[in-house]
Amino acid sequence: MSLSPRFAIAFEFLANLPASLPDGRCDIDGDDCFALVQTYTTRPLAQAKFEAHRQHIDIQFIQAGRESILWSPLAALTQVTELYVAERDITFFANPPQWTPINLHAGQFTIFFPEDGHAPGIEFAGPAEVRKVVVKARV
Repeated sequence: MSLSPRFAIAFEFLANLPASLPDGRCDIDGDDCFALVQTYTTRPLAQAKFEAHRQHIDIQFIQAGRESILWSPLAALTQVTELYVAERDITFFANPPQWTPINLHAGQFTIFFPEDGHAPGIEFAGPAEVRKVVVKARV
């Protein structure tokens, strides 16, 4: 197995990320590789919402703040709560009985492949303001 050839341009983009980039979509290589810039306050664990993608790999980079992202293998996500929406490449699931928290601080990232369910934007050590860049690399 090899890593996506789109990782090189994705990480080059993140390495040169300007602090002033506005929230919203930023094209890197059209629909094959683009970034979603987001600013928000983390949510309590009770509001976790698991999701998965079919067509894209997520590289979730915390530019500022801290958050926990819950991880579970897609195979453990057995109850769909919102059907797949191709335009957004997303399916939502009921929370599984077990998950693994990934606690991230500014300057850290994690990668989620289509077989990885994840629930982003969760608080740990209290709520926090987060500026996150999610690079979407087509599979």
